[in-house]
Amino acid sequence: MKIGELASTTGTPVETIRYYEREGLLPVPVRTDANYRVYEAHHAQRLQFVRHCRSLDMTLQEIRALLAFQDAPEDNCVQVNALLDAHIGHVAQRVRELRQLEKQLKALRAQCQGVQDAAHCGILQGLSEGAATPAAPPAGHVHGSHGKAHRGVH
Repeated sequence: MKIGELASTTGTPVETIRYYEREGLLPVPVRTDANYRVYEAHHAQRLQFVRHCRSLDMTLQEIRALLAFQDAPEDNCVQVNALLDAHIGHVAQRVRELRQLEKQLKALRAQCQGVQDAAHCGILQGLSEGAATPAAPPAGHVHGSHGKAHRGVH
């Protein structure tokens, strides 16, 4: 199947498929004489695996590690368990950070209870005051991830 068919079959944008190929998550497909990529069922299965991992917010590095284990089915899965345990820890940390963010937003929202002109809006004033002294994220924290670069591609 061509890349458009793979995209349609898996619900994955063509650019994402190409990105995963560049990142080494999908094996490079053979090409026709006209230089079209030709994908097979194993490409679709691997792409679904990658997409499922991404839906669980796993990093590309974590997915690469899982794929390496998938490609070596005779290996012991103790490291797979450790990888998932570490990912669960990252998720738990992010949940704690999101709860703190929720508290901050609720406190900010509480600063403006009535309808008034924007010049006297407690929320806008609170945001302006906070802009002068921004709260630093926890050490080693990358906003929205556990050590990942921006994830515009899913």
